[in-house]
This record gives sequence, structure tokens and C-alpha cells, in this order.
Amino acid sequence: MRSALFLTKEKKVIDSLIFAVNAVTPIIALAVIGFALKKAGFVDEKFAKQANKLVFRVFLPVMLFLNVYKVENLAEFDYGYIAYALVAVVLIFLIAFPLSMLVTKRADRRGVLVQAAFRSNYALIGIPLAGSLFGEAGEIVASLLAVVGVPLFNVLAVIALTVFNSEGKRPTVGGVLLGIVKNPLIQGVFAGIVALAVRVLLINFNIDFRISDIEPLWKTLSYLSGLATPVALIALGAQFEFSALPGMKRELIYGVTARTLVVPTLALGIAYLLFGDRFTGAHFAALVAVFATPNAVSTVPMTQEMGGDAYLAGQLVVWTTLLSTFTIFAAAFVLRLLEIF
Repeated sequence: MRSALFLTKEKKVIDSLIFAVNAVTPIIALAVIGFALKKAGFVDEKFAKQANKLVFRVFLPVMLFLNVYKVENLAEFDYGYIAYALVAVVLIFLIAFPLSMLVTKRADRRGVLVQAAFRSNYALIGIPLAGSLFGEAGEIVASLLAVVGVPLFNVLAVIALTVFNSEGKRPTVGGVLLGIVKNPLIQGVFAGIVALAVRVLLINFNIDFRISDIEPLWKTLSYLSGLATPVALIALGAQFEFSALPGMKRELIYGVTARTLVVPTLALGIAYLLFGDRFTGAHFAALVAVFATPNAVSTVPMTQEMGGDAYLAGQLVVWTTLLSTFTIFAAAFVLRLLEIF
């Protein structure tokens, strides 16, 4: 009996390990391909920067638009779960604000460090990861959360980068609002909400029309959306540069530790302790996507355009991407052992 129980536990551990490997491997592989392409001379830093801009301004907004538009039923929103995720993000942001001032005296690095704590690669890596962890249900929940989560990430990022800028200018409400409105990611989500609302309105008038009915347009949007993740990860791998550590050691240690260890441990741990009997596997898959993924690739072009230390932002993306693979693996492994996945 004891031998059979041991074999059952061993099989469960192996199953959890395989599950975690399958979820993390594609992310690592694409970044490694980007790094290899740079070493082989096929891509360079200029290409990576242009690719980042293309992802930030075109591919990612289209992907967010489609994820929102694909939502079938607005009743699928679980407001209690969404409230937990959003409150946790805001609390992390508020805690990171004063801590960033203690870590560095450079204003152009403080906003970057605030982003490192609260802003994950949710849209680019998180949503597909939620699908890998819990199938279509996980991806749907993650997409629903993106409707409010992505705008919140970008609003808080604009605030942090505006408050802490290299020129020492005092932020204005108008300037912050303008930065929010002009953000391509927020525009993509907003466009998706408008299109979804129009679809629902038409259904009320017995008109069942969807953008997917226009096949050439839908395929074009789908192709653009499909490019977001692979292009961003390949460009990220092409930007891997390991020689920068000595020049910004303090900031990197703080940012990487916050993003890959402290935030996911607290956010997922509290969610399990308080709501483990209420949140489903799909909910936890989306929470892993929000709190355990690395810094968003889009932090680099956004920081670059708003006068922050883009080099530090890029290094944080690189190092959190490398180390968060272990975080995601551990989260997937533990949640599988707990039979949540």
C-alpha cells in the first residue's frame, strides 16, 4: 500500500515537472533563437529596437484588440477575482514608489524600477502562457482581465515615468492623461471594447455581424496578432547583453528580485490562502500571467520615448526574462501539485 502511494506521488511530481517544462520551454526557445541570430550576424541592436517599436505600435495593439473582441459573453467577468488582481497591482505600485527612491538617486531610473516591480509581460507572454497552463479557459480569463489590466499597467507606467523623468519637470494632469491616451496598447484595448460593444448592440437589433465575417480583414488582423509574441521574444533575445551588470548592479538586483521572487510569491501565495477555494485553475493561470511573468518588453520603447533610462529597462527585461523562467516553472509545478491545474 505504501509502495503504491509512493508511486502515485512520484507520478504526480513527474507529471507536474513535464507540465511546467511544456509551459516554459517555448518562451526560452524563442529568446535563445534571437540571441543566436544576433551572434550569427543576422540581426543587430538596430533591428531589435525597430522590432520593439513595431511590436509596441502595431502587433501588440492588434493582439489586444482581438483578445478583447473575441470575448463571447460579458457575463464571464468575475469581478471579485478582477478586483483582487487590480488591487494587488496598485498596492505593488504604491510600495515600489518610495522604495525606488531609496534604491537609486537617479530620477531617470526610479520610474524604471517602479515598472520593474508591478508591470509584467502580461499581454505578450502572460495571455499565451495562461492558455498553456489551463487551456482555452485560462486564455479567456486572462483576456477578460486584460480589458482592465492592460490599461491599468500602462496608466501606472505613464505616471511613474512622468513623475520620475531625467529633466526634472513636474508632471501635470494633462501631460499624464495625454500619455495615457496616446499609448498604443491602451488604444488597442479601447478599440476592442468599442468593437465588442457595437457587436452586442447589433445583436440586440437581431443583426449577427462579426468582424470575422470579413474574412480577408480577419485573417490580416490574425496574422499581425500572431507576430506579436515571436517577434518580441526574438528581438528580446537579440538584445541580451550580459556586460551591463557592474554599472547598475544595485538597481538590477532590486528590480530582478522584486519581479521574479517577491511579487509572485506574495501575490500568488495570498491568493491561494485567501481565495484558494473560490478561484479556479483558470483564475490562477491568469494570476501567474500577471505576477510571475518578466518585465514587459514594451517597457523599453515606452521608457525610451518618455526620457527614462531605456538601457536599464532593457537589462531588467533581459534578466527578469531569464530568471522568471524558473519562477514560472516553480509556480506551474506547485499549482499542479496542489491540483489547481
